[in-house]
Amino acid sequence: MPQQLAIIVLVDVGNALEMKTLEGNTYLFDNMKLHGSEGQGTGELVTAIHGSYWRDGSQASEQVLNWLPYSLGSIPPTVPRGYEAERARQTDRQALAELEAMVNKPANQDADATAQISRLQRTLGTRVKSTRRTRGPATQKILDVTGHVISYDGAAAHSYPPPVITDIYGEAVDKKIMYPAEYGSPDMVTDGWYWSATVDSTRPGTYTYTMAIQLHRLLLQGGDWTWEPVDLTCDSKIRIMSEPKRNAFTKSGLGLLPIPPA
Repeated sequence: MPQQLAIIVLVDVGNALEMKTLEGNTYLFDNMKLHGSEGQGTGELVTAIHGSYWRDGSQASEQVLNWLPYSLGSIPPTVPRGYEAERARQTDRQALAELEAMVNKPANQDADATAQISRLQRTLGTRVKSTRRTRGPATQKILDVTGHVISYDGAAAHSYPPPVITDIYGEAVDKKIMYPAEYGSPDMVTDGWYWSATVDSTRPGTYTYTMAIQLHRLLLQGGDWTWEPVDLTCDSKIRIMSEPKRNAFTKSGLGLLPIPPA
């Protein structure tokens, strides 16, 4: 069975949108640090891929890469899928309850109507209108980084939608070193879609590839707040090394148990 290697693509979305580049605003991690990966936590990650070979030199299996993009300074990715929609429904129910209380309040106990309406607007928050161009968030309300619905005025801090990888291409793909594709999954964290690639481990060397990443900027258009898509690119590398397949615990070759350390 191919080994699953994960690459975390952590993007500082706010700075990337302001600077209009992912350079210096992207932090890459993988789970191969102890096996030779370099540049962990920077934009210069080189992912180490050990060619899976048997002792006779034949290829044991391909390797599989999985890319998971996340946004720095946004709602944690560990919350369940549908969290934002549930928060929106909660505020709608709360606003309806407050409106009913306002309507049923006796006239002699009526408070300042302006203050009540202002409080109701804060409860409802600001809804974002979806556009056809975006592959990210659909119609939803604006949340802050703590997950609370906010009434956005253009200056308040808000949570950005997670980055969306739209394509993976470049030298490693052109030379048929890896074969990337987008897959669907019931996983509640990856939101149903993720990019994965099978890597040909029979061709040692260092190869570059490029990720096309779509970010979303909150923009006021025609009186409506919308998530405007911004497409940027990020480069990375893989390094394929030719080594015999080894036991992960003892670092020795395959054989009958018990396997002595190498």
